[in-house]
Amino acid sequence: MNQDFDNNAPLGSLDEWEDDVLLRYPEPHTPAKAKEEFRNYDDPKRDTVKEFYRLNHTHQTYDFVMQKEANYLKFDKKEMPAWDAFNFLNTLVDDSDPDTDLDQLQHLLQTSEAIRADGHPDWFVLTGLLHDMGKVLCLFGEPQWAVVGDTFPVGCKHSDKIVYPEFFELNPDSQDERYNTTYGVYEPNCGLRNVHMSWGHDEYLYQMVKDHLPDSALYMIRYHSFYAQHREHAYEHLMDDYDREMFEYVKLFNPYDLYSKAPVPPNVKELKPYYEDLIAKYLPATLKF
Repeated sequence: MNQDFDNNAPLGSLDEWEDDVLLRYPEPHTPAKAKEEFRNYDDPKRDTVKEFYRLNHTHQTYDFVMQKEANYLKFDKKEMPAWDAFNFLNTLVDDSDPDTDLDQLQHLLQTSEAIRADGHPDWFVLTGLLHDMGKVLCLFGEPQWAVVGDTFPVGCKHSDKIVYPEFFELNPDSQDERYNTTYGVYEPNCGLRNVHMSWGHDEYLYQMVKDHLPDSALYMIRYHSFYAQHREHAYEHLMDDYDREMFEYVKLFNPYDLYSKAPVPPNVKELKPYYEDLIAKYLPATLKF
């Protein structure tokens, strides 16, 4: 590395990770976009993203995930309506971001509005609005590498299909015979519901809303960053038939998540009544974070 990094925030903004996903998985049937179309980085090697994944792959151990689940799944940090959570999330906007003036809510509305325009069910539209709300973890003091990033199972051998797999050599689980075999602590085709994923906004939000949305929506939320599976099919050995059925919904959701961003902001004032009614249909008046 040729520069210093903040261990909590090597990325300039959380969107930098998502832009890197777009470079790895460009929109189907279109040419891959050049890096300069997303951001003008001084270093063409994208050292900030590599450092992010070095930290992520080093520290996302089975024990680390267990600790985070024990801490955050008590949901005792804050309580607020979903719309207040979006406003809370908007404090993550990075004024130094060169590409967009859109706040987090506008990004979510772009996703949900693209889903609604295609005539999908209202629970699907709501999933588009909610899917990144778990990024509030950053506002509770969590480092970026424990909030965003490609997710993967912990407690078993890391796939070489995960981005920057070489950094897993730094992960203690790679040297632990309990965790470094193909199945690790799991059984063949045990089902992903029995598998612990690396900690971040996906798992956190899933656990928050799992009693309120249909399974298809919950799979979209829980696994939308699990690119090693829904793009690379690296963990078929842990999945059961129900997972495979539900992952069709994850694949359906993914293009809306990745490719619906645009520089034109949605009109939040006009859209808010519709989405407040939609939230009230499925979620309680306040959510515990």
